Amino acid sequence: MIFLLGSLGDTLVALPALKLIARRFPSAQRRVLTDRSVHPKAASMATLLDGTGLVHDYFWFPGRSEDTNRLRAIMALARDIRVWKPDVLVYLHEQRGQMIALRDAGIFKLLGIRRLIGIPVTRALQRRVFNPDSGRFEHRAEYLARSLASLGDSSVGDRASWDLVLSSAEHRRAQAELGGLMAGAGVLAMSIGTKVEVNDWGDENWLALLTKLSRRLPGWSLIALGAPSESARSDALLTAWHGNSLNLCGKLSVRESGAVLERMHVFIGHDSGPMHLAAAVGTPCAAIFSARNLPGTWFPYGPAHRVFYKKTECAGCQLSACIEYKKKCIAAVEVDEVCDAVVAMTAQPERLLAKGQ
Repeated sequence: MIFLLGSLGDTLVALPALKLIARRFPSAQRRVLTDRSVHPKAASMATLLDGTGLVHDYFWFPGRSEDTNRLRAIMALARDIRVWKPDVLVYLHEQRGQMIALRDAGIFKLLGIRRLIGIPVTRALQRRVFNPDSGRFEHRAEYLARSLASLGDSSVGDRASWDLVLSSAEHRRAQAELGGLMAGAGVLAMSIGTKVEVNDWGDENWLALLTKLSRRLPGWSLIALGAPSESARSDALLTAWHGNSLNLCGKLSVRESGAVLERMHVFIGHDSGPMHLAAAVGTPCAAIFSARNLPGTWFPYGPAHRVFYKKTECAGCQLSACIEYKKKCIAAVEVDEVCDAVVAMTAQPERLLAKGQ
């Protein structure tokens, strides 16, 4: 059993770990204990993993709004896990302190699971590793590799560790949607989506960026990807683009969106699931971040990305909405610096080749 709560972004950064687990336990039935996404903009991990062979089934942890009797639902889940009798638990959830880690270990032991791997009960696994040379903290994928070192090498820097195993049908759907857009000078992708308000750069900045980019990149096309709820807003922003554009928000599955992103020259977006999806398929990202998380932890993985992160004295706040400081971290990201970076990225002849950070 694999314990991993979260949605698309959490699953994407765990891909190398999930592939290591599949290699280490090739004959085992692998199930994920996870939660159903309750956020309207968040896709569940099943939308990404189904069909990959990395996992075979799921145990769904009841959300707070899913059942009027949540305790009864949790007890039913515990009974189902005991009936299944997992031999091994691999823990891929975030560090939340030693006491919570010890609590989780105790719960899984009570469920009859003999071998527990990756639970951060030690100080070493609770520690957030900082690299003074890069000024970044350990990436989430690197942390998972460290926590699962007893199973072997997660090969985080190998492109194969991020392969989504997209099907021919998914590639055909992407090609059909893009149509003649690929015949122009190039194609950019954007996504304005984010689950938390503090990560949103704002329409004023997006409109200014798209206006400037369309002037500096004549003959280029732009597509928008995201959830159905982001379609109308994306339509309004695309009016600033002078060239061909296409709004695909809500029209594709997660994996079909991955096939589209694989064909893009550059992705522009917030800290979000689509950003991690673009990085996973090898598309360079111009990623606009707030400072709610420590720098590096959730950046797009790989060397070819440009990340815009303004470190403030309140960095790492974990706030979903910033009232007191009016989002001064992400507000400090300037339109011109993003525009210049994207134009420079379009001039690069090669796509992302991830061989480490």
